[in-house]
Amino acid sequence: MTGSRATGAGLRSVPTSAAFTAAIALTPAEPEHFDLAFTATTQPCPWPKAYGGDMVAQATAAAMRSAEGKTLHSTHSYFLRPVDIGADVRYEVELLRDGRGYATRQVRGFQNGKPVYVCLANFAAGEPGGTFAAEPPTDVPGPAELPSSASYLRDTAAPRGTMTDASEEYWGGGRSFDMRHVPGPVYLTIEGERVPQQAVWVRPFDPLRPVEGLTDEQRDLAALAYVCDYTILEPVLRMLDLPWALPGLVTASLDHAMWFHRPAPVDGWLLYAQEAVAADAGRGLAVGRFFTPTGTHLATVVQEGLIRSS
Repeated sequence: MTGSRATGAGLRSVPTSAAFTAAIALTPAEPEHFDLAFTATTQPCPWPKAYGGDMVAQATAAAMRSAEGKTLHSTHSYFLRPVDIGADVRYEVELLRDGRGYATRQVRGFQNGKPVYVCLANFAAGEPGGTFAAEPPTDVPGPAELPSSASYLRDTAAPRGTMTDASEEYWGGGRSFDMRHVPGPVYLTIEGERVPQQAVWVRPFDPLRPVEGLTDEQRDLAALAYVCDYTILEPVLRMLDLPWALPGLVTASLDHAMWFHRPAPVDGWLLYAQEAVAADAGRGLAVGRFFTPTGTHLATVVQEGLIRSS
C-alpha cells in the first residue's frame, strides 16, 4: 500500500494472551487489614503508569477466590492513585456478607503503603426468573472484514503523533487481545464517522491459559473485566475528536462499574458495543455491552474517565 510504514514486524514476537493470564495470577499473602490477601504484578505497557484493566481484573480475581458457591454478578470500583508498572499490588479482601442468595466483598489494592484501588463485588447463587437481554447493534461488519490493530498501524499513512515504535507494538499485539474497530480505530486519527457509538470485535490472540485458583468460567469473567478498559472511553474521544496519539492528551480511569449477566467462554470473537454518554469538565462517561457473535448479551460496563487535552 502506498504510504505504508515499515515496522520490522518480522522481528516481533507472535502475539499471545499470556500477559492477561500473568496479570491475574495471584499469590496468597498474610492479610494486614482485612480477611484475605493476595499479591499480583502489573504488566508492561508503554505508558508512565500501569494499565487500569490490570487492577480491575486482579481485584475481580481476588474477590472470586474468596466466594464459593456463588457467581460474580457486579463490581463497582474507583481508581485512587496511579500504579507502578511491573510491581506488586497487594489486594486485601474483606468478607462483608455471606447470605444464602448473595455475598458481598470489598477489595482494596495497596502499593507503596497507600491504597490505589477499591472495589465492591457482589455474588449471587442464582434462582429461576424471567429473561430479557439487550439487542446487539445491527449491520456491524464481521471481524474478518476489518483490519487488525497491527495491520492498521502498519499500513496507515496518518501522522504518528506521540505513537512510538514501542507503543505501536503494544497497541498492535501486546494487549493479549486482537481488537478490530467499527467504524475505525482512533489511534492516530479519528477513522470513520464522528459519532457517539462504536463497536470493537475482541478475542484472545491464543487460547487462554489455566489460572491457579480460578475455574475457567471465573477466568473468563476476569478476561472481560480486563479487556473492557482498553477501549471504553474511545466513543467519547471519537466525539471530542481526540485520537490517542494526539500530543498533550491525558486520560485516566476514574470509576468503573460492571455487571455480568450470563457466562460464556472467552475463546473466540465477542462484540463490544460502546456509546458515549456525556463529556464535560474534563471527564467523559461511556457505556459498553459485550455480545457473543450470535447476539447473546454477556456483560455491561459503565466507566467515567479523566480526559484532558492541551
